[in-house]
Formats: sequence, C-alpha cells, structure tokens
Amino acid sequence: MSTVVIAGAGPTGLALACGLAASGVRVRLLEKREEPALTSRALGLQPRGAEVLDRLGALADLPDRSVPVARVVTHVNGTPVADLPVGRPTPLVTRPGLLISQAEIEASLRHRLRELGCEVEWGKEIHAVAQDASGVSVSCSGEKIRSSWLIGCDGAHSRVRKAAGIGFPGVPVAEDFLLADVRAPLPLPRDAVSVWLRADSMLGAFPLPGDGIWRLMAPARAESVSPGSGGVPDELTRQLRDRTGLKPPVAEEVLWSSRFRIHRRLASTYRSGRVLLAGDAAHIHSPFGGQGMNTGLGDAENLAWKLALVAHGAAPGTLLDTYEAERRPVAREVLASTSSLTRLVVGDTALARAARDRVFVPLMNRPLVQRLVRERSSQLRIHYRGGPLGARLRERWAPGPPRAGDRVPDLVCRHPDGSPTRLHAELGARWALLIPGPGNGAAYRTTAERHLGPETRVIPLVPCTAGHRCVMLVRPDGHLAWRGSSAASLDAWLRHGLGITEPHPPEDDDA
Repeated sequence: MSTVVIAGAGPTGLALACGLAASGVRVRLLEKREEPALTSRALGLQPRGAEVLDRLGALADLPDRSVPVARVVTHVNGTPVADLPVGRPTPLVTRPGLLISQAEIEASLRHRLRELGCEVEWGKEIHAVAQDASGVSVSCSGEKIRSSWLIGCDGAHSRVRKAAGIGFPGVPVAEDFLLADVRAPLPLPRDAVSVWLRADSMLGAFPLPGDGIWRLMAPARAESVSPGSGGVPDELTRQLRDRTGLKPPVAEEVLWSSRFRIHRRLASTYRSGRVLLAGDAAHIHSPFGGQGMNTGLGDAENLAWKLALVAHGAAPGTLLDTYEAERRPVAREVLASTSSLTRLVVGDTALARAARDRVFVPLMNRPLVQRLVRERSSQLRIHYRGGPLGARLRERWAPGPPRAGDRVPDLVCRHPDGSPTRLHAELGARWALLIPGPGNGAAYRTTAERHLGPETRVIPLVPCTAGHRCVMLVRPDGHLAWRGSSAASLDAWLRHGLGITEPHPPEDDDA
C-alpha cells in the first residue's frame, strides 16, 4: 500500500513528491501523459519559487540557464513611458526572479526526484476514486491502487477534484489571448521584457533561453484563426509590426503556439477526507504577474511537511486542515490581484485606459512603487501570521519580528565549516533550529528531534545578527514555527501547537 498517491507531474506534483520522498514517505506520482512536455507554458520563477526549489535541492543550474532580465519597459501609444527595474535587490528580495521554461523546471525536479528514489509513472490516467475511513482506492489505467492519501495536482480540469465532488466556481476574466514561442532575430533588447499598450490592446515580448527565442502574447482579435493552421504566430507577428512600428522578420521557427481564455477559479475546499488539491487543480487565474506556477510550488511545500508528519504518525490528520487555512487565502489574494492587473493592462473601458496610461504606468518610474512591485511579485511577503499555526500560538512576550507564521528573513548564519552563509541557502526542506550566541542548543535539539525526527538541523546564527536573541524553530517551508528561550516552551508548542499530544499510528496499513 502506497502512503501517498499524487496525480499530475507538473511543477506542483513534482515538488510535492520531492518534499515527501525527502522525508521518507512512500510516494507514487502518476501522470496521464505518455512523456514529459517540451513546451515552455509558464516561464516566470519568482524569488519565492526559486527558494522552494533550492530547499528541495532542485534548483541546480537553473539560474545559470535562465535569461537575466533587468527591466520591464512599457510603451504607451508607441512611446516608452515606464522602465521598471526587476533585477535590483531590496532588503527583502536578495535573489532575482528567473525567466526560464516550465519544461526546464520540471526536468530539474524530475532529476531531483530520481535522486530521492522515485520516478514519474507515465501513461497513468486516473479513472475513478473511492475513499473510506482508512484510505483511498484509485482506478488507474487498468490498475487498482490503494493509498492512505490522494493529492490532485492534475491541473485546471482535475479528474481528482471532480471525483471528490469539490466545486470549482469562477468566471472568465478576459477574452481570448494568443501566445507563441518563436525563434526570430527581433530588434529588441534581450535583457528586458517589452510591453506595448494602445487603446484596448496590449502586446508583450519576453526573451526566453536559447538563441533568439521569444514569447509573444496579445489579446486575440475576432478574426484570429486557431493555432492549428499556424495563424497564431502570424497574427502575433502582424500585431508586433502594427503596435510597435518595428519591422520584425518572419519567424525562423515556431516552437509552440496557443489560444486560451483567462479564467479565475478557486476550489470550494482544498480537502475532502483523504483527498487534497494543490496547484492549478485548486486555483487558476491570469498569467499576468507570473504568479501561477509559484503559487503551486508554495502549495506543494506547505503540504509536504504536514503530510509527512501525519504519514509518519508524528501528528494527527487534523494537521492537514491547516494546509487549506494557510494556502487558500494566498490563492484568493493572487486571484484578486492578477485579475485586477489583467483588467488594468487590457483597459476594458475608456476610463480604465485613461487611468492606465496617465497614472498607473507613469507611477512605475517611482522608486517606492518599484520596490513595492518587486517585493509583492516576489511572493516573499507571504505569511501565515493569522492562521492556525500563526500569531495566536506565538510567545507573546518576545518582542519584534519575525512572528510565528512569518517567512524567516535570510539571516547570516554559520556553515558547518564555520564560514558565514545565508540562512535560506542552508535550510533545505527540513526543520531547523536557529541558535543565537554561544552554545550548541543540545536541549533544544533533543526536544525537537523527539517530536520531529533526527533530521532536524541546528544552525548557529553569527553573533552580530542583531535583534534575534531567541531560539527559533523554522518550518521546512522557511516560515517561523516557534521562538522562545526554553526547551520546555518548545516542547509545549510541539505537543499542543501541532497537536502532538500522544503518538499517532502512521497513516499506512503496513507501516
């Protein structure tokens, strides 16, 4: 009997499988496709998404193979109006976002999953799902699989979500869009995303890794033809010429093209018994802002450590309820912000277009606005302070940030060889105790390992790390679980905060 079955081998399913496998949980990752996708689809890995891959050990050389984009240049009626630097660090954002194909990200995750002893099972389509109090039965391409948990990471048309009877309400946000990845020597800077706005139309050109490869995206005209005839790249090339005044050459190669409609949908719940949802199976929204894949990676990382504790019998199944409590509000905010951005960019009314062209786009030149945009889009400001594992459980006497549920800042800490390094480069997808000042935190380590297992790390902070005098327990997703100054207090939080009041049998019949 498998402990966890995951449906869907996109970025979310792969990241979840990596997180679970790294924690020693038996996983089967099923994918209905016969082979990996080679097209780019999503292409923006925000700093938060890069952190997730780094903790999972799957980031590898993706930064070296990505396009180093320094700015977003926005033109209004053919004139450059705003130049938004996106590669400049801020006190919060210390690593750049990456412009790289989703196919490359998935390949890196598959490589890491293979290192962890797990492989994607291709050509495995789920046909039926039935669950009871002890587990889930999955009918899959002629095979009957019994597992303790089933996670639907199988996209917007999720078979798992439908089988679990979970609603997926929502509405279209915008009319059809055209998208094409082409190889062409466009007369545009390769270190910039270029956007043109004119009346109720927009066109974007994104540099992709590879010699002269670009992604073009624009709203579809009524007369635009379907992708099968090759009309999508031709239409985008015409729009590039008409909107920009450039004379682009004919594309040397069309790598991929699509016509799609932007929808906004959010699952009515993320959990039905032993079936849970993550990624596009739980939420879909506009691609504007590059938040979709990154939100799914955040879902995967949040769910992985909680499901691992439950699967190993270290916490009750009720801990999984905190997954939806923490992640669904994030998706709700992303849906709202990306929908607003889409309507603003497209300019669906005369008033909206006037506000866009005369107010919002010029504001992108203000340093304060640039910093806010950079930090908000990075997803590093996400916190769970108001959730069930957040502020209400914190040591209220401990002044100053971070609070329980906050992402822990990228503090300076000590590498095992004694040299200084950055915290998020050292965490890995494991529990970690941050110990300030002298001493090795033996009492804290013993307490944490008793509840969380022997893989808990102890990381000493450098003495000059101001404002961090308490011991901190950091969750495997980089958020603060607890902070205080006594091992007894840590023990109390682990027992009551995570519901670990007594041993729980592992969620597996043959464990």
